Amino acid sequence: MNKYLTNMKTFLNLSILAFLLLLLNQCQKRPNSVLENKWSEDRAWQWKKENGWMVGTNFNPSTSINQLEFWQEDTFDLETIERELEWSAELGMNLHRVYLHNLLWDQDSLGFLKRIDNYLKISESYGIKTLLVLLDDVWHPVPKLGKQPEPIPYVHNSGWVQAPGSAILGDSLRHGELKNYIKGIISHFSDDNRVVGWDLYNEPDNISPSNSNPKYPGRGPDVKEKHIYSLSLLKKTFKWAREVNPSQPLTVGLWKKPDSWSALDSLSPIDKFAILNSDVISFHAYGNLNETKKKIEDLEKYNRPLLCTEYLARGGDNTFQKMLPLFKEKEVAAINWGFVAGKTNTVFPWYSWEEQFDSLPKVWHHDIYLPDKTPFDKKEIEFIKEILIN
Repeated sequence: MNKYLTNMKTFLNLSILAFLLLLLNQCQKRPNSVLENKWSEDRAWQWKKENGWMVGTNFNPSTSINQLEFWQEDTFDLETIERELEWSAELGMNLHRVYLHNLLWDQDSLGFLKRIDNYLKISESYGIKTLLVLLDDVWHPVPKLGKQPEPIPYVHNSGWVQAPGSAILGDSLRHGELKNYIKGIISHFSDDNRVVGWDLYNEPDNISPSNSNPKYPGRGPDVKEKHIYSLSLLKKTFKWAREVNPSQPLTVGLWKKPDSWSALDSLSPIDKFAILNSDVISFHAYGNLNETKKKIEDLEKYNRPLLCTEYLARGGDNTFQKMLPLFKEKEVAAINWGFVAGKTNTVFPWYSWEEQFDSLPKVWHHDIYLPDKTPFDKKEIEFIKEILIN
């Protein structure tokens, strides 16, 4: 009997040891900051194969100063949306990145979903898929529903708003107010092939210049120690999205300027969490050609499809002629900022917040057309069509 008990004890000890070794191995394969349901590399590359090389623009109709004016019922401008989507398709574009906002869900979730569906119907009719953006840390930190402010003349993006904004972002106890919005939007379109992916959070920890610029009072302060709250909300947003487990990939783009994106330990906590949990890797590239090449080379290390979800800053030598051949060669999806110049005033450079302009700049910062379809440069239009269509 004693021998039997000894053998059983040995067996149990070995079984426990084997279990612990297996558990340790799994932990080494999946860092503890990686959430469940992240796509395998094979699944990510299959998504890339199915969608091919995608190129397009961050789409905001020229009659909207921000996300709220885009989507609110009384300013949802279907006529302008359809006209500008048609112009995009004429260039050969097949992908748009489109911003949503939590306040629109809070105001009228059913009406908001219906308007998104109307947009997607038109977009699909022109062969354009959509990457939806749910949260955003950029520009005005105090968003409000209702009539939106008129643009400040000659000032870049004077009315763009953060989502959720400082009141919710800066109070971690209120982050849960966003759960129904995140899960509700993703659940509704989770199997919709018109939606190509989910960009969960644009530029987390981007500090609004309005926080320190006395020229534009009344915009409210941004969150202090913003990186702490942005990381907290980023983790929750990924968790909520993973619980839905949509058929499309999740991503959050890298946007700051590190020496290298290839070494995880050199990344900020926000960038590290984003890259570890993104099914496909997205990034912003407003630097010159060599800087953009370096970013791509760094990110290729992670062996997942790449999407450049913001580029085009002509004054910094970041142009279609320079960037599109690189993106095509590397098969990086490419989404420039700005399409038809309008209320966002993104033809003006970022430094228009500090320097005075009184007319259109000779070199447009972003955007391709004026509202009457006058292009920045006819040769640029020809180039885009040549590389995308021919």
